[in-house]
Amino acid sequence: MANLTDLATIAPIEVWGDAVRARAVQGERITFAVVELAPGAVVPEHRHEAEQVGIVIEGTVTFTIEDETRELGPGGTWRIPSNAAHTVMAGPAGAVVIDTFNPTRDDWAAFRVVPPGPPVWPR
Repeated sequence: MANLTDLATIAPIEVWGDAVRARAVQGERITFAVVELAPGAVVPEHRHEAEQVGIVIEGTVTFTIEDETRELGPGGTWRIPSNAAHTVMAGPAGAVVIDTFNPTRDDWAAFRVVPPGPPVWPR
C-alpha cells in the first residue's frame, strides 16, 4: 500500500461476512480501519490482543464491553482494553465507524477481500 491513498482504492475486508466490511490501513505497529456495518449487523462476542479505540462517524451502534452497554451515535467513542470481551450491533440504518488497533490486526489477512468500490463514507 502506498503511503498516500484514497479510501475508495482500498479493497474492503469482510471481517464478519458482507455485513461488516473494513477498509484497513496497516502501519508497522497500528491498524486504522473505516468499518461499514450493514443495518442490524451483529459482531458476536469476541476478544483480541490488540487494544482498540474508535469513533462513530454515521449511524448508531450498541456496544457491550465487558459488563457495560451503551448506544452510540456520531461522535460516540470506545476504548477496548486488550483481551476484553465485546460485542457490537448496528442500528436500523447501519453505521460507519473508525477503529484503530495496536498492535496491528494481522489476523485480518485471512479474511475475504472484495474488489474496491465507492465507500459508504465519505459520499
